[in-house]
Amino acid sequence: MFVVARFDIPAEDAEDFLGQAREALAALGARAGFRSGRVGRSVDEPGVWTVLTEWEGVGAYRRALSAYDVKVRATPLLARARDEASAFETLLHDDGVRAVTTTSDRQSDVTGPGNRGGDGR
Repeated sequence: MFVVARFDIPAEDAEDFLGQAREALAALGARAGFRSGRVGRSVDEPGVWTVLTEWEGVGAYRRALSAYDVKVRATPLLARARDEASAFETLLHDDGVRAVTTTSDRQSDVTGPGNRGGDGR
C-alpha cells in the first residue's frame, strides 16, 4: 500500500518544509513494514508538495503512526497535509519487466468510512 500526502507550502517555507519532511521520513523509515519514501514538488505549481511512502500493508502503516517517535517527529509535518484521502491499496504494479494485478482487501459492499454496508444504513 502507499500513502500520498499533499501539501500547500508557500515559497518562503520550502526549506523548513523540506527539513520537516526529512525528519518525518527518518522516523517513518525506522518502522517495521516501511518500504520507501519520497518528497516531491510540483513542476507546474511550485507551492504544491507531496510526501509518498510505501508500506508492506495497512497494518504496518497504522502501527507506524501510533509509534511515539513518529508522533513526535512526523506528525507535525503530516498535520500540515491537505484534508483528503491519502492511503491507497496497490491494485496494479508495473516495474517495467512485468505487471502484477492484485485483488482488493476491501469488502465489496463497503464504500467508505462510516458506511455499514451497501444497504444504505
